[in-house]
Amino acid sequence: MKHASTPSAQRGAAILMAMLTVVLVATLASAALWQQWRAVEVEAAERTRAQSSWVLTGALDWARLILSEDGRKGGSDHLSEPWALPLEQARLSTFLAADRSDSLAADASTNAFLSGQIVDLQARLNLRNLVQDDGKVYAPALRMWERLFTQLRLPRASLDRMVAQLLRAHRASAAPTGADARADPGNDGALWPQEPDQMAWLGLDAQTQAQLQPYITVLPERTPVNLNTAAGPVLMACLDGVEQADVRRLLSARSLAPWESLDDVKKAAKLPQLVLDAQLVDTRTRFFALRGTLQIDGNTVQEYSVVQRDTMAVKTLWRKRPLNPAIRPVASTPTPTMTDDF
Repeated sequence: MKHASTPSAQRGAAILMAMLTVVLVATLASAALWQQWRAVEVEAAERTRAQSSWVLTGALDWARLILSEDGRKGGSDHLSEPWALPLEQARLSTFLAADRSDSLAADASTNAFLSGQIVDLQARLNLRNLVQDDGKVYAPALRMWERLFTQLRLPRASLDRMVAQLLRAHRASAAPTGADARADPGNDGALWPQEPDQMAWLGLDAQTQAQLQPYITVLPERTPVNLNTAAGPVLMACLDGVEQADVRRLLSARSLAPWESLDDVKKAAKLPQLVLDAQLVDTRTRFFALRGTLQIDGNTVQEYSVVQRDTMAVKTLWRKRPLNPAIRPVASTPTPTMTDDF
């Protein structure tokens, strides 16, 4: 005999179904809300990325224009020129058009801050100078590196290991490919670094790299060191037979009157025995690094570029953005001042 369900049981089942319906609706609503929030965040991040890219590209073009104008005037390159002045953090609206009625653009840039700096890469020892096109070590450049390692109290064995790796990398880059490459014992797969943070490829440990970083660079061709912008240790490495007191005197004289030519350097040095090789030292620069930092809506974007200037033509060789904005890109140490000491 079947028993009819009581009203209380029916009410209980109805309440249970209602609760399940509410839970289901709440779950679906939460999922839809999360999807909508995620889409908004992705769109905002993409918009910030696009805005940052355009702003930093504009900053790069602005820096190239400064270098081009400096190249048009000619003469030597030194640290009292406009390009050497760093751009301190400034609100982006400061750089907008002078039209004060453009309130929309001004409001959009209220929380955006831009800073940057142009660095003379020829104020440092260029790794390329160590190896000649024929695959042999360039002895005058090697002596400069030896003096730098001595000043920094770095072991000579590290320098020897670095030079040996460079020679292997040169042979590997010049070696044929295919079956002929496998028959070549000099082709051991060694790689030539493209930037200073790849110096580990040459067998240098992290501590040695950190000590060398402010004073070295890797450029696509052999370049002389600009004595007008070189820091004290680099200046001493470039000038054979000088003492620290001589370099301090030179730095002091340079701060008063930058050198227009190597003859000016000789006159300021007052050292008859000083010999300056135009292939190793100069008072002009062709390669610069441009570093820009943009803070927008709580996000920080950094960009590091290397440019080459030939008279007024300034071309970008490469650009990169660190994955972690907290990590400053290699070779971004502050440009030495005109009175930089040891």
